[in-house]
Amino acid sequence: MRPTRPGVLVGLLVVFAVLTWSLLRPFYSDLQAVPWTAIPTVLLLAVGEFYSGWMTKARIERRPGTEPVEPLAVARLAALAKASAYGGAVFGGIFAGFALYTVELLGQEVPRRDFFVAGGSTLACVLLVCAALYLEYCCKVPKDTADDER
Repeated sequence: MRPTRPGVLVGLLVVFAVLTWSLLRPFYSDLQAVPWTAIPTVLLLAVGEFYSGWMTKARIERRPGTEPVEPLAVARLAALAKASAYGGAVFGGIFAGFALYTVELLGQEVPRRDFFVAGGSTLACVLLVCAALYLEYCCKVPKDTADDER
């Protein structure tokens, strides 16, 4: 598996933001309010992935007080990190599109609420992407110095 490229994630975020913004024009008045529950949910996922990365790195490096980690568990964590990075970028783009559309309507109460919720959700998704990239980084197996000496 190749490492996730941040440029691809930024591209996904921008493309989905533009698509969402353009699709909201005819349909925004028919939609429900943007749910605020996305913010704490995504933040909890980001904290969980950051903690998993920190613990995995400690276990891979065999720091004192940690048990060795199974290779299959590291592979699963790397797959989770990759999926979370892409998912966070896509949903961050969707929420950014909502925020871009509602920024024009800040004089009204409901769009103003949607703007702040969508903006907070975008930031939470960006934090999830950062935590996922950190987890993916922590899943890398360190180079063996014995191989370099041969």
